[in-house]
Amino acid sequence: MTLERLKHLSVELSAQETVLSGRILPAAHIFQREDVTAFEAVVYNPVICLILQGRKEMTVGDQFVSLAEGDALLVSHDLPVTSRITDASAEAPYRALIFSLDVSILRSLYEQVGEAVTEAHDATSLAASAADPAWTEPMVRYLELMDAPLDAQVLGPMILKEIHYRLLLSPIGGMLRKLLSVDSHASRIAKSIQRIRASFREPLAVGDLAQAAGMSQSSFHEHFKSVTGTTPLQYQKDLRMIEARTLLERGIPSVSVAGFEVGYESPTHFSRDYSRKFGCSPKHHLARAS
Repeated sequence: MTLERLKHLSVELSAQETVLSGRILPAAHIFQREDVTAFEAVVYNPVICLILQGRKEMTVGDQFVSLAEGDALLVSHDLPVTSRITDASAEAPYRALIFSLDVSILRSLYEQVGEAVTEAHDATSLAASAADPAWTEPMVRYLELMDAPLDAQVLGPMILKEIHYRLLLSPIGGMLRKLLSVDSHASRIAKSIQRIRASFREPLAVGDLAQAAGMSQSSFHEHFKSVTGTTPLQYQKDLRMIEARTLLERGIPSVSVAGFEVGYESPTHFSRDYSRKFGCSPKHHLARAS
């Protein structure tokens, strides 16, 4: 029942002006497409994504996830994701409800629930499951605030905290539970990810990242891969490729310039990595912009 209510509310929310809905309900967003897509590479920030209509596939590292109507995906860290929409049409668009997650809200719950939660040893930063009324019901209440700005201002933050709490205790909340402590491995890797994102164009000094995280290089590699599904170097490369594709599709002057902009010194090296990532040369995406 809550899923049907969310479908109805999502239509209302998507019909509103983006700037208006964003101001009243800052954590909620409706993503909609009327056609299937090829694989696209993007960076996901921490979110919970609930598929309301259509289907989607995605990969992170060596992990593959297929999502259909009523399925949800929880992403706990910033992750380079390759995804495609596999079921969408003008009559039945792909539609997903996306809630941004705030790690500071999760950590604010630590004193109340920190000792009560159980740690999931096999937790991943990309976790999928069927929608659970425990957290979809407060999502309904949050979206119902869209036409009541004062209620949204006063009650919205409390409902958002409840959503975080419900997700934290849910079966897909294992990695969120690891993030509760600021000194956990998951939290240290999250800080390392922020450092890589801030300087992904620069040469990557893995030893410096490991030292800042308080780990040996071997331990850092192990924990980084357990969280992200990939190595630090591959993570940086994925960020570079995603940015390069954006530059090319915006019509940057040349492939060489795009490579230099994202940190490559060799155009040949850049073109080879790009082709491996996207299955076509950077010239192909540059041509699409002209």
